[in-house]
Amino acid sequence: MIDARWARVTDLGTISGGGSGSGRTWTRPSRARTRTAGSIGAVVCGLDLTAPLPDDVVATVRAALLQWRVVFLRDQHVTPGQQVAFGRAFGDLTPAHPLQGGLDADHPEVLVLDSTDYRLGIGDRGDGTSYNNRWHTDVTFSAQPPMASILAAKQIPERGGDTLWADLVGAYATLSPGVRHLLDPLVAVHDATRTFDRFQDDGRQQVAAMNPVRHPVVRVHPETGERGLFVNPVFTSHIEGLSRLESERILGLLYDHITAPERVVRWRWRPGDVAMWDNRATSHYAAADYDGQRVMHRITVAGDRPVGPDPTP
Repeated sequence: MIDARWARVTDLGTISGGGSGSGRTWTRPSRARTRTAGSIGAVVCGLDLTAPLPDDVVATVRAALLQWRVVFLRDQHVTPGQQVAFGRAFGDLTPAHPLQGGLDADHPEVLVLDSTDYRLGIGDRGDGTSYNNRWHTDVTFSAQPPMASILAAKQIPERGGDTLWADLVGAYATLSPGVRHLLDPLVAVHDATRTFDRFQDDGRQQVAAMNPVRHPVVRVHPETGERGLFVNPVFTSHIEGLSRLESERILGLLYDHITAPERVVRWRWRPGDVAMWDNRATSHYAAADYDGQRVMHRITVAGDRPVGPDPTP
């Protein structure tokens, strides 16, 4: 597992890859890049997200995002408005969540993830805390899942509460050719009802009104052309055209392969940290190893409908 806490950071204004001792740096998106050990995670240095970013800097950050799937920025104590402005540099933003409103009337795009009061938590619950300790890709139960998510750390527990990301493109690339050939034409159903069925009253009615959607098991990245797996144990219900046993066994194999340590980066949060990830090429997991309160603000950049190797699934 690549631990982004130990990323080698060189000069301000550069981007450094997230592996221990990897030393990956570049200053312009057109600069040639060499892929070394590790495929996910980069630390971006020398940026101030409290001010508008020039177009060339936005392009550099976007290039890093496409290359390393998730980028991290330290010491960015952004307001909700500044976080929204940063996100809009990469595209239109979505409402906070299909099932929950935003921070306030002025910031409908900002989803508050407060571990002590978060009804959308998809993982364990205990001692007044709601966790997100299940691997997932954001909002794949929608026809057009987000292109990217941007998370700002507001309050972090003294110990624990790290987030892990897995590289879905790297996972596909490291499957054997025969398995890739098997997966390429397959289509999976994604459904919110299994995860959010604990909602009561109006929330339950909202969930019931959300129809399952079909996405390719293998997604072709719309910007890079890379193929990546696009299934997750939270929202993927089953693979079409297979028996229940066949679907469960294939999905189980893929989930184990996706989260192999070689393709996972782990980030230890500090207040003021910002992480941005490519939701088309990653899944993530928030570790449930903490007590107390953990508060994050998330925004999502609108995406498009996933397309597979066969464009008409």
